[in-house]
Amino acid sequence: MKRFDIAAIGELNVDIILNGIESEPEIGKEKFASDMTLTLGSSTAIFAANAASLGSKVCFVGMIGKDVFGDLVADSLYNKGVDASYLIRSENAATGATLVMNYGEDRANLTYQGAMDVMGYDDIDTTVFQETRHIHLSSLFMQSALLRDLDKVLAKAAENGVTVSLDTQWDPVEKWEMDWKKVLPQVTVFLPNEKELMALTGTSDVESAIAAVQPYLGEAMVVKMGSKGSMLVRKDGSRNFLPSFLNKEVVDAIGAGDSFNSGFISAFVAGHSLEDCQRNGNLTGAINTTAAGGTGAFSSREAAEKCAKEKFNVELL
Repeated sequence: MKRFDIAAIGELNVDIILNGIESEPEIGKEKFASDMTLTLGSSTAIFAANAASLGSKVCFVGMIGKDVFGDLVADSLYNKGVDASYLIRSENAATGATLVMNYGEDRANLTYQGAMDVMGYDDIDTTVFQETRHIHLSSLFMQSALLRDLDKVLAKAAENGVTVSLDTQWDPVEKWEMDWKKVLPQVTVFLPNEKELMALTGTSDVESAIAAVQPYLGEAMVVKMGSKGSMLVRKDGSRNFLPSFLNKEVVDAIGAGDSFNSGFISAFVAGHSLEDCQRNGNLTGAINTTAAGGTGAFSSREAAEKCAKEKFNVELL
């Protein structure tokens, strides 16, 4: 029996979230925000925390600094039920931080990568591959060392019979330097959104992007389409489109895609069908928008279940 259902490998940072911003920032001028939240950030951390809240046994492999923000990250993961024994404390790099400026359903981010950009395969305690059933990777373009060593990570996962999910997220420098034709066959479930998929494949529409990657899929891909819903695409080319669960009172959309991933993968490791996993992902993505920050709506499984029932009249898997 393995200790963990999921090992999340990736970036760690705090989010400093500003809401109620009077206008966009201008050089040489000071603007005001009416509200601020300091919380656990980063896509992989949001995924891990929410998957643990949903009931999966989750550990995290990542690098933080020996600083106050690092303490906040480690404590937040622990308080969310995420095993932090595989965390690495850097002597030289500070913990990453993202300043999030919210403008309704849109936002602008400014990120200091810090320790997240330093961690590579050689920093990882590889016993984690023997201790988990599944590995989730995210935000690779913000982690140059991990991206460089991706082949080693995927090979080690395959060696230990571990399934893998991947959400590359957006490339901040928009170079998209990943050999996806080589990588995707080694990934069990690929989890991009529409814009990321088109940018990664160099295509101008979603249909062309799906057609490009479909022959290279490991088992399946789910394309996240925001308020429209999601599209499940299997390796054999079969598809399932599922409309979203709409929240008419959106607090913010930070981490909605990560929360989709947590719902999908939590159901996946529990043995549910891909279609049921997709539905659960749509639901957790919608639940995410009912509270501030990527983890605010997932204080516990009970809270998420209550939200699912009261807001969307749906049972959470």
